[in-house]
Amino acid sequence: MPKLRRNYQPAIVMANALLSTDLHFPLKFEKYSGKVRDTYRIADEVMVLVASDRISAFDVVLPQGIPFKGQVLNQTAEYFLQATKDIAPNHLLAVPDPNVMIGLACDPIPIEMVVRGHLCGHAWRTYESGLRTLCGVTLPEGLRENDPFPEPIVTPTTKSKIGHDEDISEREILKSGLVDADVWAEMKYYALELFKKGQSMARERGLILADTKYEFGFHEGDRVTLIDEIHTPDSSRYFYAEGFEARQDAGEAQRQLSKEFVRKWLIENGFQGKDGQHPPHMTPAFIEEISARYIELYETVTGRKFVPADTTDIEGRISRNVLDSLKEMGMNA
Repeated sequence: MPKLRRNYQPAIVMANALLSTDLHFPLKFEKYSGKVRDTYRIADEVMVLVASDRISAFDVVLPQGIPFKGQVLNQTAEYFLQATKDIAPNHLLAVPDPNVMIGLACDPIPIEMVVRGHLCGHAWRTYESGLRTLCGVTLPEGLRENDPFPEPIVTPTTKSKIGHDEDISEREILKSGLVDADVWAEMKYYALELFKKGQSMARERGLILADTKYEFGFHEGDRVTLIDEIHTPDSSRYFYAEGFEARQDAGEAQRQLSKEFVRKWLIENGFQGKDGQHPPHMTPAFIEEISARYIELYETVTGRKFVPADTTDIEGRISRNVLDSLKEMGMNA
């Protein structure tokens, strides 16, 4: 693995990791646990989204947590949601805790809008297998791993609550009635414009936003609204811009900030999320490496210094902060 540029502190290893939450509210609420986030829908008005320290790969949640990963995801998502709210309406209302954001209650649209500017990750594995079509999009011949596409492409997947997300084409989406043509056009427009903004912001920080994914929901019935995370290391792949072309020409691996190195480590250790496979055990040193990389991405992409939150009693801290914030919002939770 490439050497990290930053010097992380050994305290990262000693920190506690948040694997799950069991929050309670006086008002009526429903809880849903995704691969990484625990989401509480309160009184059908707001969503409390808790970014845990769980880590997933190949749509499987690994058994060990990564200290500070949830804080990185939450604060990175906040940074980009604030920066892109003029492009697409989003759900963000408040960030009462380093691991939590409170958002509008939206009904999720079961499609992930994956936008790709470069041939990497799943797209490269598909291309390397000999296929030249991904989600109904024809891929150019003669590309190398990590090469840029002539223009960003949208390769959606179905959003699965359990198990693997599945590739789907625009034609299949419209034919199946998952969304109507107007909603699809709006989602596609937002996704490409958000990606364009993300690429621009990345360039300012010496990075290349290679690919990412966006999720949308309906607010108040029919308003398409950006939800969940945006441009985080879980949802995105960043390359370092410096030396990118030279490494491509030399056929060398790109220096990147993403969790792709976790996927590669899992593949090297015989795991790709297939039936019958079990995730390998991550050593403390590897967990420390992952944590440090997440922090490095936050600091690099935002230009802000990462300030680790107190992990002595993470769930207690979250509960207090969320209840105080809801009271300030006029919700007697």
